[in-house]
Amino acid sequence: MHDHGLDDSRPAAPSTWPLDAWYVAATPGEIADKPFARQICGIHVVFFRTEGRGISALEDFCPHRGAPLSLGSVRGETLVCGYHGLAVDCRGRVDNMPSQRVKNFPSVRAFPVIERYGFVWIWPGNPAGASPEAMHPLPWAESDEWAYGGGLYHIKCDYRLMIDNLMDLTHETYVHSGSIGQKEIDETPVKTRVEGQEVVTSRMMDKVAAPPFWRMALRGAGLPEDAIVDRWQICCFSLPSHVMIEVGVALEGEGGYHADNAKKASSIVVDFITPETETTHWYFWGMARQFAVADAALTATIREGQGKIFAEDLNMLEQQQRNLLLYPDRRLLKLNIDAGGARSRLMIDRAIAQDRRTQ
Repeated sequence: MHDHGLDDSRPAAPSTWPLDAWYVAATPGEIADKPFARQICGIHVVFFRTEGRGISALEDFCPHRGAPLSLGSVRGETLVCGYHGLAVDCRGRVDNMPSQRVKNFPSVRAFPVIERYGFVWIWPGNPAGASPEAMHPLPWAESDEWAYGGGLYHIKCDYRLMIDNLMDLTHETYVHSGSIGQKEIDETPVKTRVEGQEVVTSRMMDKVAAPPFWRMALRGAGLPEDAIVDRWQICCFSLPSHVMIEVGVALEGEGGYHADNAKKASSIVVDFITPETETTHWYFWGMARQFAVADAALTATIREGQGKIFAEDLNMLEQQQRNLLLYPDRRLLKLNIDAGGARSRLMIDRAIAQDRRTQ
């Protein structure tokens, strides 16, 4: 971890997202030899990579004339503004500027950054709390017994709408009818509980036919695609905005979720949801699986299929956001299937309140 950014001055926490938390900011491949700009939690950030310190993150604002530092270039261990050549180091301290004396210039705000689990993470809040131990553990990302493939979508809706969507999978029957949806999802009651720092919703569907996506997965696992299966969905929300969904199918009568790996195709749907603005977010999606781990072609096939599924979510959520903006005074109904999203929002609200107490 890079502990640059000792200045604790920051704007008051907005009402929509926690700041004292680790968010996925980018994939390592997005940050190469040039500065990389991304807005996260309402803050314009520039990321850059140097040989000595790896990836650093600064507020995307030059203290000289306010130009975006992301329009500049990396020189040694500094980021050079593309407007007048002011150079700042990885901690945000002004280093030099041609023919000018700038050592007393104010520093640029720096952010703690960690490159771990195949992602670049940023802590936009008080850097005093930004320890690696505060990261949610992801054992699948550090094990050779798992394969992972995923992608990134920019979605024009409040990030909490995506959390609602993922914590209640009833919509699969309708939004994803050609891939993962089936009528048994509607017919099976959902259970919601809180376990420590997680909100968990679950459905167990016994003796069902596998929908198209899971027929493909069964083939990939070397199992008969037309077999009757026991299917499960276990959605786990954790702060600040992550949802991990254990999903899978097992041959009927082999133990369902607890079946031997040889009798099932199971995986974790990975969802890192990073707010950009109050009505937009970055959605890092993927799937980690424990079957046919060495099959790169299957990883590509699953990624393509999953990308199409999430594109359907994207369209629905953006249309939902537009409607909510058109009718801001409309009260929305709450049903028992909404409990997972509602409890997740309550956990977010409590984290925001804690942010404010520690500023």
